[in-house]
Amino acid sequence: MVVSGLITEGRVDAADNEREAVREAAQGFYAALNQLFVGELEPMKAVWSHREDVTYMGPGGGIRHGWKAVLADWEVQAAMKMGGTVERSDMRITIGTNLAVVTDYEIGKNLTADGKPMEVKIRATNVFRKEDGQWKMIGHHTDLLPSLVK
Repeated sequence: MVVSGLITEGRVDAADNEREAVREAAQGFYAALNQLFVGELEPMKAVWSHREDVTYMGPGGGIRHGWKAVLADWEVQAAMKMGGTVERSDMRITIGTNLAVVTDYEIGKNLTADGKPMEVKIRATNVFRKEDGQWKMIGHHTDLLPSLVK
């Protein structure tokens, strides 16, 4: 079914290929996030658009606009080496011609800044844009985690 230019669940054809490509891009983000938890930044750089219209609103609060600001935040997080893992659950995908919105839960375990184990279950919205044939993240917004809010 096509509604207002958006492809929603239920349509079968080339839309399925795009849906799978977006699903893979979202999974790539979560794989990159888990690598970030052990200090590896490069996978995160690979999944994001490097344009100045990207936005990041993560569990630590605040809002970052533009690739340079978003990258700086990811660099700080990589340096923290929080450990643990986060996986997605209940993923929903809505696709337009060049934009896709993915909503899900991020569920897992990390360490707080003082090294204590912390359960994570937050809602997330991820926005992807098709750039040069690849789906790149342009927005990530989650609930706040009180232990990370400054």
